[in-house]
This record gives sequence, C-alpha cells and structure tokens, in this order.
Amino acid sequence: MRFHQDQLQVLLVFPKEDSQCNGFYQACEKAGFKCSVIKSSQAVMACFMDKHHDIIIIDNRDHQRLDAEALCRSIRSLKLSENTVIVGVVCRAGREEMSVMPLIAAGFTRWYVENPSIMACYNELLQLEFGEVRSQLKLRACNSVFTALDKSHEAIEITSENHIIQYVNHTFEMTMGYQAAELIGKVLAEVPVNEKADFQDTVNSCAGKEWQGIYSARKKNGDNIQQSARIIPVIGQGGKIRHYVSIIRVGNANKDEKPPEGLQTDTLAGHGIREPPPALVLVEVTDHLQVPTWTADDETQKYKDRRKGSLDIRSASSQITNVSSQRRHSSMGRVHSMTIEAPITKIMNIINSAQESSSMPVTEALERVLQILRTTELYNPQFGAEDNDPHALDLVEGLMSDGLRRLSGNNEHIHSPKHLQESSSTIPVVTSLQDMPPQVVLAMENAERWDFNIFELESATLNRHVPLVYLGLETFARFGACQQLNCSEATLKSWLQMIESRYHASNPYHNSTHSADVLHAAAYFLARERIKKTLDPLDEVAALIAAIIHDVDHPGRTNAFLCNEGSDLALVYNDLAVLESHHAALAFQLTLADDTCNIFKNMERNEYRILRQSIIDMVLATEMTRHFEHVNKFINSVNKPLAALEGQEETVRDQDAISTVLRMPENRALIKRMLMKCADVSNPCRPLEQCIEWAARISEEYFSQTDEEKRKKLPVVMPVFDRNTCSIPKAQLSFINYFITDMFDAWDAFADLPDLMQHLDSNFKYWKELDEQKLRSLRPPPESGCSAQPHTAVSFRQQSPETEKASETPATCSGHCLMPASELGPPT
Repeated sequence: MRFHQDQLQVLLVFPKEDSQCNGFYQACEKAGFKCSVIKSSQAVMACFMDKHHDIIIIDNRDHQRLDAEALCRSIRSLKLSENTVIVGVVCRAGREEMSVMPLIAAGFTRWYVENPSIMACYNELLQLEFGEVRSQLKLRACNSVFTALDKSHEAIEITSENHIIQYVNHTFEMTMGYQAAELIGKVLAEVPVNEKADFQDTVNSCAGKEWQGIYSARKKNGDNIQQSARIIPVIGQGGKIRHYVSIIRVGNANKDEKPPEGLQTDTLAGHGIREPPPALVLVEVTDHLQVPTWTADDETQKYKDRRKGSLDIRSASSQITNVSSQRRHSSMGRVHSMTIEAPITKIMNIINSAQESSSMPVTEALERVLQILRTTELYNPQFGAEDNDPHALDLVEGLMSDGLRRLSGNNEHIHSPKHLQESSSTIPVVTSLQDMPPQVVLAMENAERWDFNIFELESATLNRHVPLVYLGLETFARFGACQQLNCSEATLKSWLQMIESRYHASNPYHNSTHSADVLHAAAYFLARERIKKTLDPLDEVAALIAAIIHDVDHPGRTNAFLCNEGSDLALVYNDLAVLESHHAALAFQLTLADDTCNIFKNMERNEYRILRQSIIDMVLATEMTRHFEHVNKFINSVNKPLAALEGQEETVRDQDAISTVLRMPENRALIKRMLMKCADVSNPCRPLEQCIEWAARISEEYFSQTDEEKRKKLPVVMPVFDRNTCSIPKAQLSFINYFITDMFDAWDAFADLPDLMQHLDSNFKYWKELDEQKLRSLRPPPESGCSAQPHTAVSFRQQSPETEKASETPATCSGHCLMPASELGPPT
C-alpha cells in the first residue's frame, strides 16, 4: 500500500520570538514545510484543530511563561493528535540532570536541546520527517486497513507468535458472540473460544507454511459450529514468525471438500487441518505500509487462494475453464460487497448486535426471533397441531391460498380455460333519486343506521334488480360525491346501472345486494367521528366507489377454484389475487369505455390518478391472502401509537402528535384498507336475522362450488362445505374466531363501534348454542328450546338453475337450512 505524503505542517509554540524560534522557522522554509507560529497557549488548540499539524514544537525552557507539559496533555486529549509528533525544546544547561520521563508522560515524542543554528534545526526536522513522522503516517494509513478488516464478511483473528490475541474484527465478534475487549491481550489457550490451542504446537512446528482446514469452535453461548479457516504465518523482523492471521469462514465448512489441485494435505491432531504448499505471507519492509502480499507458484494458485467460502473452484483442465472460474469469483466478490439495506435487514442487524452482550436466555430468545423474521409469511398465523378444527383449516386454506397446494395424485389435471358467465339481466331504468317508488323510499328510511335491512331494499326493488342503484344514489348524494367527481347525477345513475348489471344475479352471495351491503357499511364507517377527521373528501369518494365495484362480475367461485380450473382470469392474472384484480380492472375498463357513464371524465389528471390508486388499493385489500398482514400493520402502525398518545393525561396529550399519526399517508392507506375489509365481511356484526341470511347465502355458494368441483373432478378446496355433512354453526364460529374477532376489535378501538360489537357477541352466542346442541343447520328446531331464537325469517329463494339442480333434497326452516331434513337435528 503506497501513501501520498502532503507538505508537512509544523506548529511552533514559543511565548516570545527568540533566536531558537527563528532558527526553526527558517529551517522549515529551507525544508519546504508549512510553518505557523503561536505565542499564546489559548490559541494553540484552535490553530491545531484547524490545520492538523504533523509536527508541534513547544518551548519548554520557561515554565513561568508557558506550561509546556499541560499544553501537551491538552493536545493529546484530542483524538486527532494520535499521529502527531510533539517535540519539547529544553535548556542546554542542566540537561545532564534532567530526565526525559516527565516529558514522555505528558505526551511529548522527544526533546530537543536548544540550539538556534538553522542547520541544527534543519537536521532535526529532517530526522523527524524520515523517522517519527514517516512511522506515524504509516500508522495513520493503517486505519484504512483496519476499516477494511472490520467490514470484511469473513471473520479475522490476529495473534502474536505466542498466540496472544492482538485483533479480532467485527464479523468475528458477531460470529463467536464475544466483544473484542474480552479477547484482546489474552492467550488463545485461556479463552474458550475454539479448539485451536491443542494443535498450536503442530502449527508452530511447520514454520512458514499456511494451513487450511476445518475445526470445531465454541461460541460464547456454548454452541459448537464448524469453521473453515486459513491460518497464515506473518514473517517479521529476523525472519521469524511474528503473527498468525486466521481467516475464518463460518457455516460453509465441508469436511468432505477436496483440496484444490496442487495443495498437499496433512491432518493435524485429528482436526482435519490440511497443509498447503509453502505459500508465505510476506511483509514489505520499505517506505510503504507493511501489508501482506500473496505469493504462489502460478496464476491458477493465486485465484485458488483468494476464493470465497461459497465457491468450490476445482483445478482448471483448460484455459476456458480457468477463465470461467475467475469470472465466477469476480461475480461472487461483487455479491459479497453489496450493501442492500432493507428495513428488515436493519432490524435483524440490530437484534444480532443485541445478542452479543446479552445473557444466554436472552440470546436464545433473540435467535428464535431471527428465525421467525427469516420466514416469508410474517403476518400469517401458523396453525399448529392443536388447531384441528377442519372448518377453520378449510376456511384458511380456501380463502388464503390459490388452491394449488391440494393438487396431488389423480387430481393433477390440465383444465381447459373457462369463460366466466356473463350476466344476462337487462339494465333496469331508474330515473332519479326523487323518483324512487314508495316501497323503496320506505325501505331506505334508516339507511344511515347500522340496523338498516338491506334485504328489505332488495325485496322492494323486485328481487335484487337495483338495490345498488338506489342505495348508491342516496349515499353519493349524502356525501356530495357528484360535486367531488364533478359529474352529473345522470352520469352517476348510468354508471351505477352499468356496474350493477355486471353483478351476477344468480350468485347466492356475491351479487349486487352484497355490493349494496358493503356500500352501506362503508358509508356508516365514513360517518364515524374519527374517520371523518382522518380522511379527505376524495378518500371518502374512493371508499364508496371501491365498495360498489369490489366484487363486480364475481363468478360465485373462489380464487382457488379458478386457479385449479385453469380459467381465463387465472391465466391473465398469474394465479395472484385473480378476482380482486379482475374486479378493479373491469370496473375501470367499463367506466372509461362509455362516456355516458364515465364518472371520472371531468376530473383533473392528478386528482384522478390519486383516486384510481386509492380505489385499486382498497379493492385489492379485500383479497384474503394478506388479511393478517393488513390487520397487524393497522394495529402496530395506527392503534398502538394512538393508544400510547391518548393514554396520557388530558393536559399532556399532544393533539398535534395524534393528528400526525392519523394523517400520515401510510397510515391513511391502512385505515382505508381496514375500512374496506371490515365492510366486506361485516355480516357477523349485523343484526341476527341478517347475519343468518348472509350465512345461508355464503354457505349455499360454497356448497355449489363443492358440488361443481366433485362433478368436474377438481381438487375440493373446502371439503367441509359439503351440503350433506357441513355444520354451518361450526363454519360461522371458525370464521368469527380466525378472521373477524381480532379485526373488529382493532377497528372498534379505532372507530368506536359499540353496536357492531354487541351484535357480534350475540351472534357468536347464537352459533355457539347451535353447535353445543350438535345442530348443523341455520336455525334450531322449534322444540329445541334454544334461547337465541330469531324472531323473523327472510328467505333466500332465488337460485340459479344449476344450484336448484344440485339442491334437490328437500329442506325446511323457511329455506334457511340448506341441507336434508334428516340433518336438522343432532346426528343419530
């Protein structure tokens, strides 16, 4: 390593300019050094910190005028003076009786007996330049080398010839669990860090040779690890070994690894240490920094000695193979030098650092944390053996996977693409909000309340023909959405009719009534006080639109079914969030394709882009594979910070900090996702009769899917949803337990929803009582005496021809039991 020596800077500290001061000043000019003269000790520190002089000469002849030793101590207290040479000028008279030790103790490098001769001063400066100053420059350059060692991905340990530890780098500390201060200065054999001590004599007997092999090492926490190491002797003064450098690769040790061609092996004391040929680490003792340089017999050997731990470079039989190996080495070198700092990487590095100084139980606990963080599904709960509820497992598998995990054995087929059924219903004519039929006006009286009954609106609009149109017009008018979109009511009406016509009326559950129900829930949430303060008017419009379109053109089948069937949609969206991507894409395609129903046509470009992005984000949030991720992020990023701020005393509470948490763009996105997710699956939080009706409809849709899967010999995504064996109470309880409770607890903590939580508790008790009576139906038989009897019955009667054909078995209980009459009571 060569270094560039800048023009030396000299600082003269003399309380008065006498012949000695002038002698040094003129000597500096003669030597070509920059020179500064300071008379006051108070100005010395500022001047030194400004120019960082290489040599400081202090007058130590008159202690009354200048306390040279105190000044030297002050200078040495600065870290930047570490490599500065400080000379004290002493009187000629009485120097025989003086001791140099007080000056050395104060921080002086040497003394200079006064001699004002320019040549004497000049000779002194030259000796300093080529002696102490040159050595200090080399030591200063060593900082670069040690910085490189500390950043190395390989663990490095340097010991003296007597095996006293001189240096370990940061990777060694991280690997072995020790801090450098615990190791440096100790004899290797005294530190229980590895097993090298028992073969040190063997290493010593092979002076000048580099050793490479595998040995077992013991970390601070007691764990044993395999290390692949190279132990390199460094030859110093007198041709003797002065240091050993160990370069250690951890975790890739392979005891069966063959040595590169040309390397002889020898086993040392049963430790499997292989002996390479004499390839010394030489040290240049020149004007350059003393650094190791590699020597080898040929170019191939040089590349073998420099290989990375993850490479196994075999001997090259041809020039082409050798070039390929070198290129591979270069690529791996670039990989090791990459600094890709993702947030999760920073977290893991912080935990790694915490492990170093922690006790054994804490270290083990942190290691388990790291193992969890290395998994890919950080937010999805792991269902263990105790989670043996088949309903819960099938719901998790059916709603949170693409279904391909069930493909095995005879079920592995290649399916032809299937076109989704187009809705054949005609677009009904709705004139305006003021022209609603009386029965519709009556059904929508309580549209702003949570106990609003969407099924009454469905009946009032002739069996789900236009509940979405009427409720959409009323809701958009209430929120001033047309003004925000800058569109007319006629355009909005056309858009609502167009969207509703693309919902499949034949679907038991995923139809326009469900869309209207989600719209109602979203509007109810938007009216909550905290959410009104958090979201902008454009956010509100985005949420309303997302609720309306979130299931448009839904085929009544799950994503897993479409992937297993090989449908066109699954192919287009690569089996990822198939339906949710389709809903968002189709809605925008239909809207932009027809100017008469393009509610976005008058928006500014930037505002439209923001609105579109928000709508898509909320629709995609309804996809269940990321359910736990969204919920956990909301809890940790929104609820917990708010709880900490709001838990303070009223006088201390920082309203600005609360507002900051709520208005952060990332948190607003999380709030909107949670709003849409809760609106989409709010059925268990509805009044009991509505909850039962929705349970009937979703069960029928799942039953129909299972029937089709069996007919087509497809993998059955949710086997428990077999209409002949399914327990609807169990399915509802599992859905509430695994997906609903935690999410709505978090949403209630944020938005304050006591009515919803009361309904959720009551509905859970209702399903629990049915399950405890071993009933698998939607309702208890009249004679059962169930305390949670619903008072009225709303029937889902309209079914597709396919569904009716699949449901030929008679059912009772006002159309709700959706299973054979023999299954209404407890199993016999």
